[in-house]
Amino acid sequence: QQHGFTLMEIMLVIGMLAVIALIIIVAISPTTQLSATRDSKRNLEKRELENAVSQYIIDGNSLTGTGAVNSGIANATEICQDAVSWPDCDAASGYELYSLLVPNYLVGIPVDPDETSSTLTGYYIYKQGSFYKICSPEIDSGCAGL
Repeated sequence: QQHGFTLMEIMLVIGMLAVIALIIIVAISPTTQLSATRDSKRNLEKRELENAVSQYIIDGNSLTGTGAVNSGIANATEICQDAVSWPDCDAASGYELYSLLVPNYLVGIPVDPDETSSTLTGYYIYKQGSFYKICSPEIDSGCAGL
């Protein structure tokens, strides 16, 4: 009497493991998980920027020194990265917050996880009533008209 597995039994087990692995991968959906993680990071960074701008204004300052902030989400202006200041930020059609907020209100200006520009952050600033708001075209519909 022989002990062991036949080739058919081994192939059947491998096939079942492949189906189970495929079901697990689809259920976990790495692309969806990565996208959700990036959106969470965007929401956190938006709140950080809004809180820093609010605290800056509460401390008696104004944002008018770096140009006018447009009203409405559709007219939002993109924020420049840390290393980009006036006049380079202005030339990139951006809004410069670094000199106002860093280091007293923020450690640095956050950059969107998918941003490829070396001058802009992927986050936009706009005015809504008397409040300054931050938006991201990746999660906010209508941000900067996108």
